[in-house]
Amino acid sequence: MNETMTMFCFQCEQTAGCSGCTGAAGACGKQAGTARLQDEVTGALVGLAQTVRAAGTGGDARRAADDLTMEGLFATLTNVDFDDADLRDLVGRVHAVRDKAAEAGGVDAAPDYDLDLLWNAPEDVRSLKSLVLFGLRGLAAYAYHAAALGYRDDAVSSFLHEGLAALADAEADADVLLPLSLKVGEVNLRCMELLDQANTETFGTPEPTAAARTVEAGPFIVISGHDLHDLKLLLDQTQGRGVNVYTHGELLPAHAYPELKRYAHLKGNLGTAWQNQRVEFADLPAPILFTTNCLMPPAASYADRVFTTGPVAYPGATRIGADGDGGKDFAPLIERALELGGYAEPHAFGATEGESGESDGKGGCAAAGDASGTLTTGFGHGAVLGAADTVVDAVKQGAISRFFLVGGCDGARPGRSYFRDFVQQAPDDSIILTLACGKYRFNDLDLGTIAGLPRLMDMGQCNDAYGAIRVAVALAEAFECEVNDLPLTLVLSWYEQKAVSILLTLLHLGIRGIYLGPTLPAFVSPGVLDVLVREFDVRPISTPEDDLAAILS
Repeated sequence: MNETMTMFCFQCEQTAGCSGCTGAAGACGKQAGTARLQDEVTGALVGLAQTVRAAGTGGDARRAADDLTMEGLFATLTNVDFDDADLRDLVGRVHAVRDKAAEAGGVDAAPDYDLDLLWNAPEDVRSLKSLVLFGLRGLAAYAYHAAALGYRDDAVSSFLHEGLAALADAEADADVLLPLSLKVGEVNLRCMELLDQANTETFGTPEPTAAARTVEAGPFIVISGHDLHDLKLLLDQTQGRGVNVYTHGELLPAHAYPELKRYAHLKGNLGTAWQNQRVEFADLPAPILFTTNCLMPPAASYADRVFTTGPVAYPGATRIGADGDGGKDFAPLIERALELGGYAEPHAFGATEGESGESDGKGGCAAAGDASGTLTTGFGHGAVLGAADTVVDAVKQGAISRFFLVGGCDGARPGRSYFRDFVQQAPDDSIILTLACGKYRFNDLDLGTIAGLPRLMDMGQCNDAYGAIRVAVALAEAFECEVNDLPLTLVLSWYEQKAVSILLTLLHLGIRGIYLGPTLPAFVSPGVLDVLVREFDVRPISTPEDDLAAILS
């Protein structure tokens, strides 16, 4: 990295010039100073990891280090923490926990790691260390969600420290770093399994459910992000207050959980993917709560209605903190909803172009669902595997020719109309499984049914990727073959670091022939890309026509 650059960041898909954001601000709106502070947080976490490992820290001190590592890595994901004061506080808290661990273990506290050493490393080393770091950030986010529900795994938290400590190893080369990248995927698989267990044991097994897209009259709150625990806390505190709750973006699948469905004031889903929030939130007579990524810098039209919680922070936004027992007081948010009053009569949202500028007919609040004003979610592994006999029989009888998993992160960069076009052109006798906010590119399509099953099935959030793996493994067992021998193709869109951790999990599992786009990660060097293509048959997307022809040939 050139020393005159004020920042360097290339962790997300929208990074400038597909090479890296290096000016005064990143493409996500993150200022250079904020980017530097996020590097300081990461460097402090590396020092904490080295200290914890050297000191053999255990008990409550280890729990504090684990929790802070999850929080700190989550805060450095794209579109999470934009608040310099909060990031400085985070660095201070990491140092305090590190120093306490060092003193208790009788070792010297490890110094903070300088991230410039990583950004200036030889190309392939930089690429592989970045792959490890960004995968750890996604892994930490999943671990954070599970821990919020009281589910932890020492193997997961131990590996967070192991992986971070490895970043400071100046001698590590590809022979060390490539296996470490795959270990990120291995541990992430366990973490996603833990999160699936946490969600289903706490809220029940998701079931196909239609969520309304029309906002009823009266006060309401929009809650965005991924955190089901925060949603449950909000529903408890708004019950009986005359305030309805609507999900946005990745929280759509919450409507499928039995324990959340029982709240009558959880009314429906407002809006589509994260990149459309500036259009969708501009004139809302209601506050918006961000629980996780993806927060965009709020436009002036609604900045005074933005609330954040958990790892999310933005200067000037009201932040709802947690008490010592993990409880949160959403009173300021509820009072703001009552003050704003909501709509005077039911309000149906019209279609908009969306911020990507693509004329693909997508974007806005009406760009998902059917003519009845609903959209259906809840086809998690419980629902799909519950119909396994029907699925297997349909394949054996020739009614289903192929399965496509088309999903992942949505984003604003042109080229994402590919995923809608791909789904529209997929054979009529194929099943489309989808998850994460990438589904908003095409989940307004009526693809009909096969053997009584909908051709398009929404399996949930990116947090629910474990469910798709469960389904693939179960199908392979039913057909007595390997997953790679199934008539199954993965077509994945990526944007941020959770997608990186999922990709590493798929590579760990030996899944081959993954189509990835709309662009390749800037942090993947030509040398590392050559390995991924040669060893794992990772395939950059081209056009829907050419890719489908290759898949079906």
